[in-house]
Amino acid sequence: MAKAPSAEEAVELNPEFTFDLSGDPYAEFLDEHLDVQDLVKKGSKPDPISVDDIIARRKLRATHGKRKRPLEDEEDDESGSEDEDEDEDEDEDEDEEDELESTDDLSEGSDASGEEFDGISAEDDEEDPLATSDEESGAEAEEDEAMSDEEDEDAASSSGDESEEETEAQKERKAAYFDSEQGPAEAHTSFLSMNLSRPIIKSITTLGFTTPTPIQAATIPVALLGKDVVGNAVTGSGKTAAFIIPMLERLMYRDRGKKAAATRCLILAPTRELAVQCYEVGSKLAAHTDIRFALVVGGLSVKAQETNLRTRPDVVIATPGRLIDHLRNSPTFTLDALDILVLDEADRMLEDGFSDELTEIITSCPTSRQTMLFSATMTDSVDELVRMSLNKPVRLFVDPKRSTARGLLQEFVRVRAGKETERSALLVALCKRSFKARAIIFYRSKKLAHQMRIMFSLLGMKCDELHGDLTQEQRLKALQQFRDGHVDYLMATDLASRGLDIKGIETVINYDMPGTLSQYLHRVGRTARAGKKGRSVTLVGEADRKLLKAAIKHSSSEDQVRHRQVPTEVLAKWAQKLGGLKEEISEILQEEKEEKHIRQAEMELKKGQNMIEHEAEIFSRPARTWFQTGKEKAQAEALSKSQYEAGFDAGQKGKAKQAAAEPKPKRDKFAGLTRRAKRRKMAMEDDEDAPESGAIRAAVRSAKKASRPAKIGEPERRPASSKKRDKKKAARSKTVTKRKGGAFEKDGGQRPAREGVRAKKGDVIGGMGKKKGGKRKA
Repeated sequence: MAKAPSAEEAVELNPEFTFDLSGDPYAEFLDEHLDVQDLVKKGSKPDPISVDDIIARRKLRATHGKRKRPLEDEEDDESGSEDEDEDEDEDEDEDEEDELESTDDLSEGSDASGEEFDGISAEDDEEDPLATSDEESGAEAEEDEAMSDEEDEDAASSSGDESEEETEAQKERKAAYFDSEQGPAEAHTSFLSMNLSRPIIKSITTLGFTTPTPIQAATIPVALLGKDVVGNAVTGSGKTAAFIIPMLERLMYRDRGKKAAATRCLILAPTRELAVQCYEVGSKLAAHTDIRFALVVGGLSVKAQETNLRTRPDVVIATPGRLIDHLRNSPTFTLDALDILVLDEADRMLEDGFSDELTEIITSCPTSRQTMLFSATMTDSVDELVRMSLNKPVRLFVDPKRSTARGLLQEFVRVRAGKETERSALLVALCKRSFKARAIIFYRSKKLAHQMRIMFSLLGMKCDELHGDLTQEQRLKALQQFRDGHVDYLMATDLASRGLDIKGIETVINYDMPGTLSQYLHRVGRTARAGKKGRSVTLVGEADRKLLKAAIKHSSSEDQVRHRQVPTEVLAKWAQKLGGLKEEISEILQEEKEEKHIRQAEMELKKGQNMIEHEAEIFSRPARTWFQTGKEKAQAEALSKSQYEAGFDAGQKGKAKQAAAEPKPKRDKFAGLTRRAKRRKMAMEDDEDAPESGAIRAAVRSAKKASRPAKIGEPERRPASSKKRDKKKAARSKTVTKRKGGAFEKDGGQRPAREGVRAKKGDVIGGMGKKKGGKRKA
């Protein structure tokens, strides 16, 4: 009989204790005690250069130098400005409804908005052609309205592929390509009615999922039947769980044992961060099962991933580049037993930048697989989906109009023509006055994101950056710092615009408009997720009006769109302050560049020493291969970059690919010529290519010379006389009559009599005129 616990032991035990299954997904990569598992960190690779360390060193040097007193004055000024900012914040909270107006004023331009957006100096006002005031003429106002009407028409025509009416041929192709079944016959309102296994139901309940979202209710029953799926839903609607839950349910009935172990499921993601997030969600949903996951992304240890792949995990979550590397260079890893292939953010994976890699992966997969494609801006174009070798896919478009989330409030700040340099001041003013925490700011380039990260640090604003120039460790650390609330702002490129689910993001700020509407929808989709509310603020220039109209058209409701204005005095104050920081920012960038050069030289030196000491071991390793040559890989990278910068739509992809494959000069040999000169040059080139070019050119030259008018002072050239022409004609006729008969006449053996010709005196006609009794031959 067990002994009953004492009173003290009963107090120490907590009966409500539960195991925390929602662990930190990045602990495996950021915990200092797990560096041994990542062999990349264990090698000779040094720690990355930190901008915060450079700024701290500069401040330390400044406090011990001659600039100590001015710095104290600046701190006093900053403290005073902070008090002013607090007062301004109070005023702004009171007048927030007045500052946020409808977007109708944005396109037409009211007098008040013109005053709010005037420049810093009078010279800028004179240069601004769109500045509105009471002195403007009515003609200019009418012209502005006409331009806005034309832009409305252009935006309506180019707002997106979904706005274009489908032709009958396209409808017939889609009807023949897609399955006639559009979704499950039964509408599920609970996970319990989907016939899922108990371990999966337990994981779903542990994660707090109660009712399935529309995309989950539509996808899970169809995916359990093994059919191919093309799914589309708004951002934050639970698409990751929609394809992982049926995948786990099918894996519950797989063959078990050492010989039956195989990689049966593959999830492809365009970015490493999104792959890590899918790995986190899958691990939590499979917490009560024996299903194993493997993360195969770039930036992490290749050897550790090879070791994990040798155990043949059930599900592999990968980025395309690293997966192809393992398929070609890891001898024990294959996809021959693959049953399910999933493409997350499939519209990005189907773009030209990933086309070659995606084709290589698909050829390595068996044709009998189940394929599922998901994205918030998914396309149903047959021309793009045909390369995936889908088998009668089911089209599950929960949100076919590609609209924003319902809880998203969209705000737009106008940047007038000629005042693009005020974007930084506008951004800082917005962050200092209104959005002081939990904001992610998107930029178009990595360089600009890095510069703004330095500017925010100099202004005392806690921030971090996330883009492709950072190491994988830095990228994961920046995400973790932002998740934990250690930094208030995350400076990011479109690397972070797709799929990332970061809880608590209150505001998304677009420093500039993205290239396409789909990129805009993905950016603002980082907030207002899972039914919550959020806000997006976009700085709109004059060149972005078409995309602005498209964004307003695709908003969930007209009441969710506002026009935000920044007072002129606030903008002027921050513009002046940022102007004084330009020199310091350039010095920090130069110092960082010098440190990188020094670090690079040290790495080259270390590399040379390793080559000397371990030459035999290094050259004994097999060389890693790739399915493309260096030139083809560079062309694919250039194509992806140009497509992103130009904001190409689906209709321009083929032209961009052809232009990248066959680069053409900017100016051809006929550029700048008139039509007549161009035709003349083309005719001359055709004549040169002819076989009898010399004789033809001589004849052309003589004809031109004969038709050329005589020079002034010379007698006029006269044509040849008629008598000379007659003599030449008679001589030509004589030569014709003297010609011998043709081949047919020779075969006949007789010369035909020339009828109508007068006989001459000595001619012999028939038997007449012959002498009788001629000599006979012996």
